[in-house]
Amino acid sequence: MKETLGAASGLVRLTFLVQNLYAEVGRGCDLTTAQAQMLCSLADRSIGMAELSSMLGLERSSLTGLVDRAQQRGLVVREDDPQDRRAVKVALTPAGSAALHRFHDELTERLDQLLQELPATERDRFTKTLGRVVADAPAVFADAGS
Repeated sequence: MKETLGAASGLVRLTFLVQNLYAEVGRGCDLTTAQAQMLCSLADRSIGMAELSSMLGLERSSLTGLVDRAQQRGLVVREDDPQDRRAVKVALTPAGSAALHRFHDELTERLDQLLQELPATERDRFTKTLGRVVADAPAVFADAGS
């Protein structure tokens, strides 16, 4: 007998599936999950440490270490915040941007493969529904077309 999957169970299972792919692709790109999440958050903008801490759900001390390690690898740079002399913003370097694009492209390809067996109408419906579900969530992984 086929299992009936409720919305909550389906979303939890999908979360695990996506998290595992995220980590696997990150390893292939020489990025930890936390580094990949940070790079995705910094795409096309610099972010203050407090906002980045909130976005990533990290304590400031943990974020400081994450940024330090990424900076040592040449992926990010700290910049003075022109609006607040006491604050620091984090931005991608060209190497960080290249790492982000490689990660984004590989992850997008792997995620797209998950839906390839669905008929086009189901994929379109799933995409529209998913867009409504996540409409108010922060955009930290932009579509290539955006």
